Amino acid sequence: MTLLHKYMAKYVNTDIGNNPKTGIRKYCRTSKRGAGMDRKNKRIVILDTNIDALTARETVDVVEQYVIKKEPLHLMGVNADKINMLNENKRLKEIVNGCGVINADGISVILAGRFLGKALPERVAGIDLMQDLIDLCAKRGYKIYLLGAKEEIVKRVAEILKEKYKGLNIVGFHNGYFKEDRWFEIKEEIEAKQPDFVFVGITSPLKEYLVDYLQGQGLNCVFMGVGGSFDVISGAIPRAPEWMQRMNLEWLFRVMQEPRRLFKRYFVGNWKFLMLLMKEKRKLKR
Repeated sequence: MTLLHKYMAKYVNTDIGNNPKTGIRKYCRTSKRGAGMDRKNKRIVILDTNIDALTARETVDVVEQYVIKKEPLHLMGVNADKINMLNENKRLKEIVNGCGVINADGISVILAGRFLGKALPERVAGIDLMQDLIDLCAKRGYKIYLLGAKEEIVKRVAEILKEKYKGLNIVGFHNGYFKEDRWFEIKEEIEAKQPDFVFVGITSPLKEYLVDYLQGQGLNCVFMGVGGSFDVISGAIPRAPEWMQRMNLEWLFRVMQEPRRLFKRYFVGNWKFLMLLMKEKRKLKR
């Protein structure tokens, strides 16, 4: 456990499962990012970040409605690191909070919700949700496009997914190494392929800026940022053992794999997240 988890465990019930299958206000908003459907999901706010109280299964069902109704959607997952970023980046905060579906993708966010008296049903791990949606695509005939990672990685991911999910229609893929002056080319390619889903494996906040641009250009599909999932699926980076996933220690496994890149994010970042939570808790007590 990090200091954040140890501290918050004193105040909240930490009996939280990590099964990807399994103070609140209602909302119905209108946005080009896919919040315009006539839905009544339960949505809470943690540190100025909107989060939907949805399970993974419920998320899949909600997302499919966007596909059926041909409405665009920016499907978002937030963890402690992302919330820290939002509190320093106004543009990113506007994009994220405008997304049609926002999942809690991190045990720290689940604990934070309970600490603040705002319940979330479960952690919705991005890599698991991605694979649930790909399984849906294979069964329903929805088309997907893969965008991100190195060329050899994304190509390998396409091969692996086609082999694993029979009948899956991958209409195209592109690496994530391009500058902003090529965004229009990317838009043209995706528009020509007409996918139902675009999975984006590019780092934040560039990923959010790109999706915001593409949706602003009228691309009518579901965009989902998948972080480093392409690297995991391709085998370039191993995923944590199942027992670590069940114990919500996947973050620790990732730090062990890439300590130089991730130490600051998880240890310094979690401390910062804790400080923001304590400040918010004091405000609620007033």
